[in-house]
Amino acid sequence: MHAALTTLPRLADLDPGMLEPMPLKGVAHDHVRLKGRRLVARIPRWSQLGLDPWTALERQAAAFRRAEPSGHTPRFAGLLPPGDGLPLGALVVGEVEGRSPVLPADMAAIARALAALHRMAPPDVFEPLPAPPDPVAALLAQVERQAEWFDRAGLSPDARALIAEELAAARAGDLAPPRDTPMPLTAVGIDVHPGNFLIDGHGKAWFTDLEKLQYGHPAADLAHASLYTSTRWDPAVDAELAPADIDAFVDAWAMAVPGDLADEVRPWLKPLRRLVWLRTLSWMARWSVEGATLSPGMPEPLRAHMDAHAADVLRAGRIERVRRDWIDVIPSPPRGEG
Repeated sequence: MHAALTTLPRLADLDPGMLEPMPLKGVAHDHVRLKGRRLVARIPRWSQLGLDPWTALERQAAAFRRAEPSGHTPRFAGLLPPGDGLPLGALVVGEVEGRSPVLPADMAAIARALAALHRMAPPDVFEPLPAPPDPVAALLAQVERQAEWFDRAGLSPDARALIAEELAAARAGDLAPPRDTPMPLTAVGIDVHPGNFLIDGHGKAWFTDLEKLQYGHPAADLAHASLYTSTRWDPAVDAELAPADIDAFVDAWAMAVPGDLADEVRPWLKPLRRLVWLRTLSWMARWSVEGATLSPGMPEPLRAHMDAHAADVLRAGRIERVRRDWIDVIPSPPRGEG
């Protein structure tokens, strides 16, 4: 890896002793700190999007470049192509010095970071990042592709029945707001669970995992950042938000974006919350079956936490409790209202 790093002009004089492996935190990347350079090498372990190495790297590089003007993501510093010692290549990005979020106290900072992404002007050309013309239909299609894992995860009959109810509602279009409701399209982080943020010494939140960045519906990010399936995924965060905490989070986001965007997004909060939950739950069903092979070599305490969390969120009792959000947290507007 050292040889690959020195091919970048700014790192030509890099000493091997300056490479410091960082503790493994997530499931898809290893990270190596370049001491004294305020840089981090981001090394894929596998593509969560199922992309070939070059396509995955080019998409991530574009994501870091596009998001940098938000002021809440690491800067892009270089790309290392796939090759000997780096079969999937790597990216070099700016190092963010910070701590894991503490919830619910840091949710407002996360809301402001998301707002900074969502209020960026869209580019003239979306490629190479995805930009589905109907983000809600694309999200439902993703749920459908992943739904097979519910059948393979050994769920209890009660849990399977509850999930089947939610899938049926999504397929029937019961989760959509009124047809004349505008559908905004902005940059979205997708994988915005709180564990993918760092809080710096000024209390500013930085979104660090841009692998899945694309253009879509901002309500999906608001859902993913605050659902129980997300807030307990990372053992360094591992918290459950109360309904009032989620309301405050959404309000903090709304205060940080243009008023017209906030107005367009609010009718979508409930339906996108339900669909994002199905997307995340189906991914966790896959993890419960394939986690050991998807990300081999993970430290046992981290794997044990993630396995236990996946088992928890796939229980009938937990599913029923999360579903209360659709009523208790974000009530739907009456039909016909924007």
